[in-house]
Order: sequence, then structure tokens, then C-alpha cells
Amino acid sequence: MNFIDICLLSVALAMDCFAVSIVCGVLARRYVWRIILQVGVLFGLFQALMPFAGWLCTNYFAGYVEAVDHWVAFGLLAFLGVRMIKESFGEEGDCHYDPSRLRTQVVLSVATSIDALAVGVSFSCLGYREMSQLAMPLVVIGLVSFAFAVAGNLLGVRFGKAIQKRLKAELIGGVILIFIGFKVLLSHTGWLQDSVPL
Repeated sequence: MNFIDICLLSVALAMDCFAVSIVCGVLARRYVWRIILQVGVLFGLFQALMPFAGWLCTNYFAGYVEAVDHWVAFGLLAFLGVRMIKESFGEEGDCHYDPSRLRTQVVLSVATSIDALAVGVSFSCLGYREMSQLAMPLVVIGLVSFAFAVAGNLLGVRFGKAIQKRLKAELIGGVILIFIGFKVLLSHTGWLQDSVPL
């Protein structure tokens, strides 16, 4: 893969991070740079680590990982999404979904980066044999995901107040998380590709 291919791959992987980060920003409703950067670092770190993990596991566990990775991502995102939707119907200020909490950020980072495991498997198939060969692709993937996560958070905060006045942000966020979960599930089971004509 050349540098342009890696950049395009990085942008594709960062799309889920971007969407989920917008949700985090909408719910946060204010600029807290420590949290925005923390979300960006975690999303970038996990997006870079997952391909590395997939590359390491290729010879031993690739079949098992590919068989369940989409179900794990769907389960995590659907769980958080349903919880957010449920809490959106509670009393104002009663939402327990807090994107500023480290535990929530880690769960979202894992859920949005599980797709990247398959990228690590493909790296192995493309001839990446040494860890030194992986350094540049992993750094690019991590930096792009970091940038998209920060941008998503900023956009979410910027427009979150307007959204919150008209609709419950938790309801919107929950629907978005469930949608992303279904997208991951359908794309990995092949249904999405089979049902979309080329």
C-alpha cells in the first residue's frame, strides 16, 4: 500500500469515530479541552492498536476474530444506544450516559475500532511481515482518527445546544449508536454489499 492508500484507509476507519464523537460533543454541550483531547487520544490509540492486534493474531486466531468482531461491536454500540434512548425519556438531567467518563470513552473506542482488526489481517496478507513495516500505517491511522474525533467533538458541542433545544440529544445519540452498530453488523455479514447494487 502506498501513502495515499493508507490515508484513504485511515479516513474510512475514522468515520465511525467521527460520528460517535459528534454524539459525545452534543451531550457534553461545552468545550472541555481535557475531555475532547482525551476522547481523541483514546479513539486514535485504539484505531492504531486494533490493526496491530489483527496483524499479530493473523496466523493463530484470524478466523475466530473475524467470526465475532462485528457481533462484539454491534453489541457494545447497541447496548449504549438503547441505554441512552431509555434515559432520554427520564427526567431532565437524569441521564447517566456521560461521555466525559473514562469508562464510557474506552467502551466507545473499542466498539468503533473493532473493524480495524480486519485491516491488520489484510496487512499481513499484503506482505507486511515486520513490525517496522507497520509503524507508518499505524501512526497515520491513529493520527487521522485522533483528528476526526476532535473535530467531531467540536462540531457536536458547537451544534449541540441548538439540537438540545429542539430534541433530546440522548435520544438522537442512542439512535446514531444503534445505526452504526447495525452498519458494522450488516457490512461484515455481507448483507450490505449484496443488497447495494454496484
